[in-house]
Formats: sequence, C-alpha cells, structure tokens
Amino acid sequence: MLSKSAEYAIRALVYIQLQNWEEKRPGYREIAREIESPEHFTAKILQVLTRFNFIYSMKGRNGGFAFNAKDEPLKLYRVIVAIDGEKAFTRCSFGFKSCDSGNKCPLHDEFSKIRNDFTALVNKETIQSLAKKIEEGEAVLTQGIS
Repeated sequence: MLSKSAEYAIRALVYIQLQNWEEKRPGYREIAREIESPEHFTAKILQVLTRFNFIYSMKGRNGGFAFNAKDEPLKLYRVIVAIDGEKAFTRCSFGFKSCDSGNKCPLHDEFSKIRNDFTALVNKETIQSLAKKIEEGEAVLTQGIS
C-alpha cells in the first residue's frame, strides 16, 4: 500500500525519534545506514520531511535531524499523505481510475474494508508510538539481514 519513499520516511522518522530520546541528532548518512536505505534517497526524503516541518535539521559539529519536543506526536497518516498523497487511501486495488459503490472493480468490497482499516490504523499510530515499541523491545526497526 505504501511507496518505498513512504516506508523509508517512516523508518527514518522512527530512527530519529529513538536517537532524540537519547539526546542525539543523527545525520543523513547514519540514518540511511541504520534504516538500510540508499544515502542519496534518504537525503531527499529527509528534505521533504523537513519541508513539511515534521523534523528540523541543524548544520555543523552537533548538527543532525530532530523533532521539536513541543510538537504533538506525529501521526503516520500525515507522513504518508506528505510522501504519497491521498491516493494511498483512495486508490483502486484493481487499477481503475474511478472505483466506487456504483462502479465497482472485482475487489472493491473486500479492498474497501482493508483500506478503511489501514486508514484507521495510521490515524491511530504515531512515529512516537512505533519508536516506543522498538525502545521497549516489542519490535525492530530493520530485519538485520545481511
């Protein structure tokens, strides 16, 4: 359901949050390495995330990326819309340009439920809630497969 860009954006933000909780601001190279993403691609994604004010960046010796501690937890929905647009929540699984209850594709009814459940999930979960699961050992950020 998500583009590679959105997947990397979410992973990057979770990593940044984990590092910020340790009072560190990671740079793009470190982020790329830790989330197993190409450096150049990660840098571009981080530019977009900064443009949307999800994070900010500081240059220099103690520079890197960080969340503003005063901001509300960042819902996954906002990140996905910023990277992929609304289409992640409206597109037809069969590829139709227009698919609704009056003009159904063969997967419309079943996929509508999946899409609605997914929308509810990403409106509930935040970058911070995902990072907390990793911090508490309930989940991992990468598969660690070499």
